[in-house]
Amino acid sequence: MLDHFTVFPGAGFPDHPHRGQETITYLLEGSFDHEDFAGNKGTIQTGDLQFMTAGRGIMHAEMPHQNEDGSANVGMQLWVDLPEKLKTVEPRYRDLRAAEIPSVDVDDDKVHVKVISGQSHGVDSVRDLAYTPVWLLDINIKPGGKVQQTLPEGWNAFAYTLSGTTTFGRGKDATSIGQYHNVVFQQDGDSVTAEVSADANEDGHFLLIAGLPLDQKVVQYGPFVLNSQDQVYQAMLDYQSHSNGFERAKGWRSEIGKSMVH
Repeated sequence: MLDHFTVFPGAGFPDHPHRGQETITYLLEGSFDHEDFAGNKGTIQTGDLQFMTAGRGIMHAEMPHQNEDGSANVGMQLWVDLPEKLKTVEPRYRDLRAAEIPSVDVDDDKVHVKVISGQSHGVDSVRDLAYTPVWLLDINIKPGGKVQQTLPEGWNAFAYTLSGTTTFGRGKDATSIGQYHNVVFQQDGDSVTAEVSADANEDGHFLLIAGLPLDQKVVQYGPFVLNSQDQVYQAMLDYQSHSNGFERAKGWRSEIGKSMVH
């Protein structure tokens, strides 16, 4: 699941649980605080990311800063399913600062790639960000620019367009895609080609995301991502009874979430 969120003053994501997935939050504008029942706290700013493994259970809050000019906080959150054997791991966080993210410029500097996770044109990302193998690339193409990005063969892959118009594919398969659309690629390839027309009025900006297929049943209910309905029922029971990973949820209230408690 990919959520392109825009959060205005007075809104947010107060105390809530998760089990069974990893979340990757990429902040495009503004700043967000997070806090959980294990005592973890932090803030991500524009260009930063947070990798969270829910594992056997976490309860946390994600709240935007209230910007003085009233502007919104904007970002992307990707939910990644954990392999069944890892759904009971202990929860963990990993913040990735914008300054830590390597990048590469290609096609005479007409293409800029932030290598958040994975590889691009000989540049590797920071390692051990998540349990599940995922590539996440932030790609900006100036008018007249073109890039061919290799991906692991057989992975699921898609692009989400943030601005401009980008043409994906080659020849008769070339398709021009505007702002705020998903482009899902076939599994039987090992690269993606993207370009922006030389007469375009703006850059093409998109996220390219690829992940290892897990070949397992997915049952999602609210904040829980598991492999069967029985496991979802058990997660709800464990959360309500403060057991099997949710012991610390009993009586816990985040400080940052109190602004939305009336």
